[in-house]
Order: sequence, then structure tokens, then C-alpha cells
Amino acid sequence: MSQREWGVVEDVQKHSVHTLIFRSLKRTHDMFVADNAKPIPIDEESHKLKMSVKLRTEYSSVLHMPVLKENREKGHHEAYEHYTAHQGTESEYMLTGTHPYPSGPGVALTADTQIQRMPSESAAQSLALALPPSQSRLEAQRTAASVGDIYRHAGHPERSQPPGLSMASMESGGTKNSALVAKKAPTMPKPQWHPPWKLYRVISGHLGWVRCLAVEPGNQWFVTGSADRTIKIWDLASGKLKLSLTGHISTVRGVIVSGRSPYLFSCGEDKQVKCWDLEYNKVIRHYHGHLSAVYGLDLHPTIDVLVTCSRDSTARIWDVRTKAGVHTLVGHTNAVATVRCQAAEPQIITGSHDTTIRLWDMVGGKTRVTLTNHKKSVRAVVLHPRQYTFASGSPDNIKQWKFPDGNFIQNLSGHNAIINTLAVNSDGVLVSGADNGTMHLWDWRTGYNFQRIHAAVQPGSLDSESGIFACTFDQSESRLITAEADKTIKVYREDETATEETHPVSWKPEIIKRKRF
Repeated sequence: MSQREWGVVEDVQKHSVHTLIFRSLKRTHDMFVADNAKPIPIDEESHKLKMSVKLRTEYSSVLHMPVLKENREKGHHEAYEHYTAHQGTESEYMLTGTHPYPSGPGVALTADTQIQRMPSESAAQSLALALPPSQSRLEAQRTAASVGDIYRHAGHPERSQPPGLSMASMESGGTKNSALVAKKAPTMPKPQWHPPWKLYRVISGHLGWVRCLAVEPGNQWFVTGSADRTIKIWDLASGKLKLSLTGHISTVRGVIVSGRSPYLFSCGEDKQVKCWDLEYNKVIRHYHGHLSAVYGLDLHPTIDVLVTCSRDSTARIWDVRTKAGVHTLVGHTNAVATVRCQAAEPQIITGSHDTTIRLWDMVGGKTRVTLTNHKKSVRAVVLHPRQYTFASGSPDNIKQWKFPDGNFIQNLSGHNAIINTLAVNSDGVLVSGADNGTMHLWDWRTGYNFQRIHAAVQPGSLDSESGIFACTFDQSESRLITAEADKTIKVYREDETATEETHPVSWKPEIIKRKRF
């Protein structure tokens, strides 16, 4: 290399990589800074067209109504101003026709109702001011009564109007005017009184945890399955052991007695599902297919179909007679802990350790609805015997739902433990049993916890062996049977001596917004 070439190379200014990168960033910024986050100018004509379309969509049901001459300009002007001011806010409830029925539980919508968005409170008031006072008064009274009744019936606080004010139109002689009057504070419905339940019998006999139980349809005896690998049948009236069945080679996790045939079905952690003929006390069928422990089973009430759920994340539908697998219900991502069947759609409901509940289409073998509100494992699901509703239990909450789409009704909070089992009777008493041995009794309609029970473990057991794995009411619903970790079966009944005076409802109404999660 010559001397001249060496000099040229030496003259080039050297920069660090850091400097060069920042210089590049600065040039990029200078290039695009003019358009950075610049809003698009609003086209006035398009905006007016959009607002007129929205106004017609929202208020078409009331725009045709006659308007008082003195309030015509005022009403329309205020309604438009309020609407434009609140156009970005989301409405919380739905209007059906001209009556704002909220989408609350237990509310049947009629055929002639049309679902619309509810306008803001102020816009609704200004529109009502524009109505003839006689019609406005009738509409306001009818609407206020219907919303209050619905919320009182559903067990929700009334939230349809601002808490301090309600709209009423008053007529006096020939003068017509509208006024705002104070409205009484919303109230929570008072829970129904239920007598407390008391322990009256403890049955011993199993040599391991009692994991499951079922009462036969005739209400003469009940059956339990245990970690000692046996199934025992007990006389319900006396509590005496009638029969022991052996055959499972691991913990028995589920039992159920058929009401259509003399069969008993059982499942266990040995992956086996067995059908026992109770006339011969022998296993007559096996249902093979699950790849891991089978955690629960249920019989369809009207057809000869058995549904089982397993730790292999599936539920399987079996033909009872042919032993054939009808469907494998796939979709859960963790162990399926509980399954329930009913005659109405959806016919199968499962709860899983993946925190979801699934409602299944039995004919197609596919998921209809997935409910993801729970934050923790769902180990228990129970169907209400009379209402078209069900409840699910998880360590975070007990939640009530409405069929067929799984609409959320309310939370039952306060049982802060791993809930293994739920049971409900026709009187609206919901029982939740937990891993720590506690049992809470709730009023189904209002979610009021009226009793908490923690029965002592049987002598010779550790205090840590305090846990409830299963509970159910007998067919008469006068006795509650629990299967526990201290190897016993406990039987409860209502306290006949209790009255509303001796055991009053200590009910403190709290106006809270029901949380869905």
C-alpha cells in the first residue's frame, strides 16, 4: 500500500457502534415524526350520518310517540346531547321492548320483545320528559315495578336506576309536570329459614377413606366405596352392614345404583368400570377404555347410558347393555373430576381440574358450552332437583348457573377450602363438603350460609383425617349422608326442636355487585 492510499484511509472518522446506532435511530425518528400518532381529521358529514343512524337504532321504539309542544325542542335536543356525550360508554343491561328487563336469572323473555341497548340514565330521563305526562307516569311506574320485582326474585340488588333517585311523573288538575322524587334504597331478598342439621349416627366398617356413596331409588339401603378397595351396602334405617363386594384392585372412586334395572355401577383408580348384578352380587360387565384412574360416573335418567370421567382428561359414554363406547368426550386439558347427567339438554355436564365446566351435546359428542369463570379445579357439580339450574364447587367459590347455556347466576362465597362434594335438596338447602372436614349449608335462592358443621373425627383417628369426600341426601331428603376421611359414614337429620326463634336468621343484607369470577 502506497503512502497516499494510507493517508486516505487514515482521514476516515471512526465512530463507536453505539453512536452509529443512535444516529440511525435519530434519522428514522426525524423521517416519521411528522405523522407520529396524528389523528385523522373527522369528516363532519360522515359524523352526522353516523350519529343519526345510531340515534335511530337506539331510540326508534320511542321516536314515534307524541311529544308535548313545550317540551318538543327541549326533549329532542337534550336526548341528542346526552347521547353524543355518552356514545362511547357501554350499557350494562339490555332492554326488551319498552320495558327494561335485565338479563337476570329466572326471567323468561316473551316472543314480542326485542333486544336493544339501554341508553344512558340521563338520556332516558330526558326522553321520558318528552312524553305526555299520563303515558310517562304509567311507563315509569310499570318499569320501576317490573325491574324491582325481577331483581327481588333473582336475588340481585336492584341496579337499574341511580340509587338516590327514581323518575315519576305527576299530574295535578289541568297542569302537567314531571319531577324527580327520592327512591328507597334497594334491598336484598331475605333468605328462607331452614332448620339446622345435626349429627345423629356414625357408621364404622371401612378400613380406608370412604370416597363415594349413593342411595338406592327405593330408599331402603345405600352403598359406599372406599380406599380399602371394597364396596359396602348398608341398611339406611338401622345403619347395619348388609353386604360387602370385592373386586376392585384399587380405591373405589364412584358408585351409583340404577333405577331402571337391578344394577350397581362402580369405578375406581384401577381404570375399571364394573356393572354388578345385585340379584347375584357378581360383576356381569366391564367397560374398558379409560387410560387412567376413573374419578366419577353417572347414569342417564331416561336411557340406558352410563357416563364416566377420568384422569385421562376424557369422559366416556357407554351403552350399558352392549358395553360399547358411544362417544369419547374430548376437550378438557386435565383430569375430569366429576360428571352429571340429566334428561334435558345439555344432557352431560363435566367439571375438571383444568378449572373449566363443559356442557356437552350427547348426540354429537361435542362441547356445547365451556364455562371458564372458576380460577381453580372444579371437583363437584350438582343439579337442582326442581329448577333448571346447577351449582359447581371450587376452592375459590361455589357458583350457580342457569341451563341451557350456563348463564351465571351468583357466587356463594365463604367456604374457603377444597370443596370435594355438593348436594342439594328440593327445599333449597345446598350442602358443600370440604377436604378439611368442614361442611357448609346454604340457602339456594339467596346464597345465605345458615350453618357450618365440623364434626369430630372418630376415636383413634388423627385430626388431620378430617375430610368429606362425598355427601348426598336420601330419597326422602330428610337425611344427609357424608363419606369421610376418618373411615366413617356420618348421617345427619334436621333438628325437629329448632324454630325461627331459637335459631334466627342472622341476616345482614349487603348491597354488592355480584362478581362473576
